[in-house]
Amino acid sequence: MGDGGTGAPPRAAVVGTGLIGGSVLLRLRQAGLDVAAWDPDPATRALARDRGLASPDTIAQAVAGRDVVFLCGPLPTLTATLAQVAAVTGPDCVLTDVGSTKRAVAAFAAAHGLAGRFVPGHPMAGTERAGLAAASPDLFTGAAWVLCPDPAGIGRFRVLTALLREVFRARVVPMDAVVHDRVVALSSHVPHLLAGGLAGAVDASPVRDAVLSLAAGSFRDGTRVAGTPAPRTANMLLDNRDEVLAQLDEVRAALDELATALRRDDRAALVAGYQRAATARAAVAAAGSRPVRADFPLDADPADEVAWLCDLGTAGGHLTDCRVAGGVVAYRGLRPA
Repeated sequence: MGDGGTGAPPRAAVVGTGLIGGSVLLRLRQAGLDVAAWDPDPATRALARDRGLASPDTIAQAVAGRDVVFLCGPLPTLTATLAQVAAVTGPDCVLTDVGSTKRAVAAFAAAHGLAGRFVPGHPMAGTERAGLAAASPDLFTGAAWVLCPDPAGIGRFRVLTALLREVFRARVVPMDAVVHDRVVALSSHVPHLLAGGLAGAVDASPVRDAVLSLAAGSFRDGTRVAGTPAPRTANMLLDNRDEVLAQLDEVRAALDELATALRRDDRAALVAGYQRAATARAAVAAAGSRPVRADFPLDADPADEVAWLCDLGTAGGHLTDCRVAGGVVAYRGLRPA
């Protein structure tokens, strides 16, 4: 399996086949790749077999002879699974994960000599549902999929970028692991706290049933992620606790400003606050972009390549192509205008 995904299609394995892992599995099969799966739950393995998927009884059997392995189990098990899979796969096997936090697993990989094989990853996709039965091969189409490049494993990063673009049709966002955890704290994790707080307040209210009977789109949208399986949410928040609490303080300060304006009957301050909020909300859908490109010699120090990639992701950009030819890796992407 060469840089940029050239050559024969890779043989893949998926470890952990819940919603995300199951969707990875189904997409790989739909694309015609040779793929095997393993899950600690015997019933889930049986369901995979019923769907015509290879799902042996041990991790070692599932990952044997594979070119790329996706680690998709719960966050608390991730580092142990990474070590286990690394020990029973060859040195050319590319390892990646789909966990919603990246700093801890990246540090573990570096400390255990796995940074050259392991590329931390995080597809920004999902639903409130769980399990292989809820999985969809189209879950990642058009979705942002973060990959964290490391100079030691830059060749593996190129391979995965090509795979995610060609097979999953995802928007590959290169990003430093520490920056990733700071960004998702505000974009994903704090919203889970807010949704849980709002839904919990309604549940405890003496007018709960009346509230629910009148709940409109704002309530449904604001509490949607509160339906995520509670253990998954707890794992995510605890693994990124410091960043989540720091960003929650910023959100609390913004709420306090609005509440102060309301107490003071300050219409102008309320209007100004919500105009800022509306501008930020509109930017989610309206942001324009411009094409960017960069070429790097394969025999050069990869530090410059990694720096360019991480800058692109931090700026809100993503990769649209990654090709290796003639001793050069060529990246193409889009960056906010």
